[in-house]
Amino acid sequence: MQLLHIDSAITGDQSVSRQLTAQTVASWVAAHPGTQVQYLDVVKDAPSHLSAESLGFRTGQAAATEAERRENALSEALVSQFLAADVVVIGAPFYNFTIPTQLKAWIDRLAQAGRTFKYTEQGPVGLAGGKTVIVVLSRGGVYSTSEGGRAMEHQETYLQTIFGFFGIADVRFVRAEGVGMGPEAKAKGLATAENEIRAHVAQAANQPALAQVA
Repeated sequence: MQLLHIDSAITGDQSVSRQLTAQTVASWVAAHPGTQVQYLDVVKDAPSHLSAESLGFRTGQAAATEAERRENALSEALVSQFLAADVVVIGAPFYNFTIPTQLKAWIDRLAQAGRTFKYTEQGPVGLAGGKTVIVVLSRGGVYSTSEGGRAMEHQETYLQTIFGFFGIADVRFVRAEGVGMGPEAKAKGLATAENEIRAHVAQAANQPALAQVA
């Protein structure tokens, strides 16, 4: 089994999501011996945002310059790494009501027609099914327990949508909320997240019925 571990928090050792993704991966490996782990820190090794030089995989244009060849090679490496994984663990902190720009840049490289999705006469079809994605969310406030809070967050809802678009039915969420609301709230949020981690890693990979809709 191949597991891809992604971190995207810019706060380094102070990051709650990094702490919890490390715990998730360690717990998964303990529960599923033989799992092989690859690690990608999209802050330290951030893919550039899409530009005219990196649009070849979307437009079908042949690379004409060294910069275009370099960007196309990066896009190919990232999508191939993602597709090869059976399990993907993603740390996604809550920045300005959504995900970090570095994580969005990584996702933009994965969204390739013919690789992770295709269009048909009946509409889009995902091509990256058969894998499990575990998303570790960290939030300074609490957004999951009220209609107003859920309307404000574009983190979990976006990730559920994009991975569903890629054809992934088993998307599991770990939520650490209230981590910026004082020590007691943070401790409660971490305890909840740790309980969710234990529940998720105890289950086999690729179990669509376990998918948690936002």
